[in-house]
Amino acid sequence: MRIIFLALFILAMAGASVAGAQDVRTPRDVIDAQLQAFQADDFETGFGFASPYIRSLFGSVGNFERMVTRDYPMVHRPQSVRYLDQSQRNGLTVQRVLITDQQNRLFLLEYELVGTADEMQINGVRILPSGLGA
Repeated sequence: MRIIFLALFILAMAGASVAGAQDVRTPRDVIDAQLQAFQADDFETGFGFASPYIRSLFGSVGNFERMVTRDYPMVHRPQSVRYLDQSQRNGLTVQRVLITDQQNRLFLLEYELVGTADEMQINGVRILPSGLGA
C-alpha cells in the first residue's frame, strides 16, 4: 500500500511541475499573446500585456489602439513573426523580433519587457534601423 501511495505521490508531483512550467510566461509567450490579440482587434486584451508605465502613458485602450494601428501596423497584422536574440539590459529583458508585414516588408523590432518570468509585461517596442523595412 505504501508503495502505491508513494508512486501516486511522485506522479502527482511530476504533474504539478509540468503544469507549473506551462504557467511560466516567457517574453515570446507575452509577445505572441499580444500579437494574437491585435490580430483579433482585441486591443483591450493587447493593452493588458503592456506595463503599468505604458498603460499610464496612453491612458486608454482607444489611445493605445490608435498608436498601434498608426505607428506599428506591422504588429497589428503581421504576415510572419520570427524571434531572434534575447538579452538583458538595465534590468529589462530585450527580445528582438523580425516581422514581415502584409506587403512583404521586413521590420526588426526590439521589445523591452519588465517583470518576472511569471508576470512579464511589454514596456516598449522600438523599430530598429536595419535597412530591412519600408
